[in-house]
Amino acid sequence: MRFAHAHPGAAADPGLWGWSSSVGALLAVTAYVLASGRLRRRGDDWSRWRVVSFGAGGAGVAWAGVGPLPGGPFTAHMSGHLIVGMAAPLLLVLARPLTLTLRVLPPCAARWRLLALAHSRPVRLLTFPPLAALLDVGGLWLLYRTELYEATQHHPLLHAAVHTHVLAAGLLFTFAVCQVDPVRRRWPLSLRAATLLAAGVAHAVLAKSLYAAPPPGTSLVAGDLHVGAQVMYYGGDLVEAAIGTALAAAWYRATGRAWTRRRLRSAAPVLEG
Repeated sequence: MRFAHAHPGAAADPGLWGWSSSVGALLAVTAYVLASGRLRRRGDDWSRWRVVSFGAGGAGVAWAGVGPLPGGPFTAHMSGHLIVGMAAPLLLVLARPLTLTLRVLPPCAARWRLLALAHSRPVRLLTFPPLAALLDVGGLWLLYRTELYEATQHHPLLHAAVHTHVLAAGLLFTFAVCQVDPVRRRWPLSLRAATLLAAGVAHAVLAKSLYAAPPPGTSLVAGDLHVGAQVMYYGGDLVEAAIGTALAAAWYRATGRAWTRRRLRSAAPVLEG
């Protein structure tokens, strides 16, 4: 991502995080495409929309790492934050990469270890929606309402570590709320929806606070600060609405299947008679 001290319109050096995240994202997309192709060649169905979703998410991470982003330095930073921390994680999670990996692997030790990890207690704890939300949104509050953001502009390793956390926390939060891949326990839809709502409120309040005052220790142009805060506020709303739509679709499918099963059970005595 661009550094906050770059002048508007200047392309900053992507640095350690930019190049490593872009290469890692492109490698992940390549592996996903190859795995889905292998699955289809052996006769198993795998939605092409999931391939498109994963490819778009990976491309977003790659572009945010090395590509030019619009606006001033802080606006460009916030655009990258929106892509890497929210939009790309949603696209990647909806592609169900864990399910694809488990389906493409033959019965072997690696497959059982991966399944055991997905069902382990630590993963169950990390995918507890309120905890995942705290790690995600709480990390953003720590970044922007302390001098941590200013420090990342001068220390490349800290910059890389912070943005790695933004991506990882965004993936964890989206995974915990959507729960489209196999995990040990599926938390109730009501808990996940409430967590999404609370995280959205905390994210919006943070964006409004940034509109009023920049991160401590920084001196940003007022126009750039305000546009960046608006990108965070309205862009976050759009992604959170998309996550809510995914939750509603999952609820609709689940209730539809339950209704079908009840109807078949009620019709069974009539058919037997």
